[in-house]
Amino acid sequence: MFELTQDQQAIVDAVGRICAAYDDSYWLARDADGVFPEAFVKDMAEGGWLGTAMPEAFGGAGLGVTETALVMHTVARSGAGFSGASAIHINMFGPMPLVVFGTDEQKQKHLPPLIAGEARCCFGVTEPNAGLNTTHIETRAVRNGNGYIINGRKMWTSTAQTATKILLLARSTPLEEARKPTDGLSLFYTDLDRSAVDVHVIDKMGRKAVDSNALFIDGLHVPAEDLIGEEGRGFEYLLHGLNPERILIGAEAVGLGQLALERAATYAAEREVFGRPIGQNQAIQHPLAASWAELEAAWLMCMKAAYLYDAGKPCGAEANAAKYLSAEAGFTACERSVMTHGGMGYAKEFHVERYLREVMIARIAPVSRELILSFLAERVLGLPKSY
Repeated sequence: MFELTQDQQAIVDAVGRICAAYDDSYWLARDADGVFPEAFVKDMAEGGWLGTAMPEAFGGAGLGVTETALVMHTVARSGAGFSGASAIHINMFGPMPLVVFGTDEQKQKHLPPLIAGEARCCFGVTEPNAGLNTTHIETRAVRNGNGYIINGRKMWTSTAQTATKILLLARSTPLEEARKPTDGLSLFYTDLDRSAVDVHVIDKMGRKAVDSNALFIDGLHVPAEDLIGEEGRGFEYLLHGLNPERILIGAEAVGLGQLALERAATYAAEREVFGRPIGQNQAIQHPLAASWAELEAAWLMCMKAAYLYDAGKPCGAEANAAKYLSAEAGFTACERSVMTHGGMGYAKEFHVERYLREVMIARIAPVSRELILSFLAERVLGLPKSY
């Protein structure tokens, strides 16, 4: 995609108008007090943007990952960064396994409240002992009458402080009994019953307003009707949402990087040292110019991956490459913005230090850059698997 259509530009403009009501002081305050941006999420829900990629039959807009990426890019670039983007991120892609593999009854029951912002979902996949090795998760789902009893732990579960629902992956067949490691995992969309789930917030580096949590699950009863698809095929269903998530994370990282670059260029043009603006010096110009080129290239890869996904074509390599390139370009742009500001880049009032802290998320989650490179080496270049 080299130019937005009129409809796509209208999406960007409409989301931009919502974001404009939440200025730098709002996000600086949320970074300081850690209060979830409820008003922002409410406005995005009322605008219909939480259902951008959800089916029209359930109140969504029925659009693609391309349009969803435009929404998330606009949010991050507005100054909201990952504090704003992460507040709605899970609603944008998380329900995709439910959309694709859920029954009509499940979709009718669960999608409208998510789209309207009346329900909030968190994502229970990562575990302390498994990390990125998802097939080795230890959370167990044991059949018990007309349902399951689930016990285990989850880590880095965002928005669980206020979530009402959880998309939960658990092993329903012990690993040693499964035909292959990816078998025997089941996916559930169920109530986050706090009588059986202890939620503990993790104090972290950035994005204070959007909580990350450790979950301790002890005897959670999940009705059989909350199982998505078939028992034991949860890993397969989960994969359906991974490529869109990589694309959206990439779009957010590019947006934040572009904002940081804009701030750096403005500061460099205005700040005078030794009788001249620092932006006149090539030592300032060249790194910023390089970041512009890197961010543009990363954005094109995001759009290519989104196009392929929406067209129903394979996009695993492109989605992973989009996330990798965007995270690296976004991080570099944010770092260069801090350095361009010099000492003032370390001051919260100039905002760029927050951008640098927040953009780190894109380099780490939902998959590390190293594992992406291993994936590309194996799947694209045909090299032997290294892990």
